[in-house]
Amino acid sequence: QVQLVESGGGLVQDGGSLRLSCAISGSIFIAKSMGWYRQAPGKQRELVAALARAGTTNYADSVKGRFTISRDAAKNTVYLQLNSLKPEDTGVYYCNLETIPGWNYWGRGTQVTVSS
Repeated sequence: QVQLVESGGGLVQDGGSLRLSCAISGSIFIAKSMGWYRQAPGKQRELVAALARAGTTNYADSVKGRFTISRDAAKNTVYLQLNSLKPEDTGVYYCNLETIPGWNYWGRGTQVTVSS
């Protein structure tokens, strides 16, 4: 089994920054992609940022230029740097890992709240 544990969420003012971390542990795996999703109250979970095995990244239009996904392979940790935060960025942020041959793992989430 693989476990994902997010941290780094919190309450921040409009325009502030946070860095989320996702520590991955457990069985040996080959990552196909790693990503961050978020779910706002009353809304569906949506992709925020993804990092493919080849190193390519993909961002939601609403966060391009403000959020950055990165990975420290030695620490088995994925990060999401959130800059210029807006109230509409509020939600629970979930870490996702898709392995080869296609298993999906999720963390329990970390709350990000941006006050106006």
